[in-house]
Amino acid sequence: MTPATRQDRRVQVLFHTIGLSCLGGAIFLQILVFTDILTNGYFMAVEHNLAILTFEVLLTVFSFIYFIYIYQRFIRSVR
Repeated sequence: MTPATRQDRRVQVLFHTIGLSCLGGAIFLQILVFTDILTNGYFMAVEHNLAILTFEVLLTVFSFIYFIYIYQRFIRSVR
């Protein structure tokens, strides 16, 4: 294995680790939201810290892009 290949593999593993973590976090958050809706009848969240809000939005966008990437890869592998 050449150093360039090893570096590419590390980037690929990092990409999938972050992507799967984002999707796992999204599933966990959905469970929390639905549980709150079932117990209280509503869910309200407010974020005042702009840095955290920006980071959450960026992770959501990354999660969406990763989901589309994995979905397309899966559909192409089925054909």
